Amino acid sequence: MALSEREVAEVARLNESGRQPVVFVHGLWLLPSSWAPWQELFREEGYDALAVDWPGDPESVEEARAHPETFAGTSVAMVGDHVADVALRLARPPVLIGHSFGGLIVQQLAGQGVARATVAIDPAPFKGVLPLPLSALRASSPVLLNPLNYRSQVMLSEAQFRYAFTNAVDETEAHRLYDEYAVPCSGVPLFQAATANLNPRAQTRVDVKHPDRGPLLVISGEKDHTVPWALANAAYKKQRRNAAATEILEIEGRGHSLVIDSGWRGVADAALDFLVRNDAD
Repeated sequence: MALSEREVAEVARLNESGRQPVVFVHGLWLLPSSWAPWQELFREEGYDALAVDWPGDPESVEEARAHPETFAGTSVAMVGDHVADVALRLARPPVLIGHSFGGLIVQQLAGQGVARATVAIDPAPFKGVLPLPLSALRASSPVLLNPLNYRSQVMLSEAQFRYAFTNAVDETEAHRLYDEYAVPCSGVPLFQAATANLNPRAQTRVDVKHPDRGPLLVISGEKDHTVPWALANAAYKKQRRNAAATEILEIEGRGHSLVIDSGWRGVADAALDFLVRNDAD
């Protein structure tokens, strides 16, 4: 998929700025706009930032809910190819920061040697990550229990979003986050992740040994139902086979909404600290 007009303009702006570029990649049930506070913070800290689209992403939550069909059929490979297209147009190798399936995508690109450094936040599992926590199965069940969802789109109910994303915040904030951020998603990536270890050609493969992978941090929310510690730590254990700096950090009391809820700044500060310590600023 071609870059959107917004992405083309943002790439040109980042190249003109001369600052270290940062590319943010969202996961399922969110849009690029979910990264707005992070982009502002990173610009204040001397970086420049772009939140990349997934193919078919509408411009707003309202438009996404009005036209859910635009999400249907989007696969992991489609997203990865699109993000790679953005990254390779930048004058400098970018820092890549991704959440959930975005965390998987940024690990894939790091494994292609295109990242200056990478932060994978509650990352969806890649091929070879074996644990199957019950909470992760429950969080993905609104999609996986119906095979017809494979080529369709799925919108979580507020109760389902509460379990999968906002279980670690109070009811008032959970309601606000659902209203402000939740959108439909493609069913394809969840089916691809669920069957990856049975598929020799799985689109969720990651090259953890690439010599130019660069520093990589995995961040895990302690109370995350969707990507609990067992999944994040399994990814970390595979990534630490790389010679580059590889770290994992568990953030106490946080769920899958840790990049959008009221505690996002602590997560962002942890990412910034890792980048500074590894000369990616």
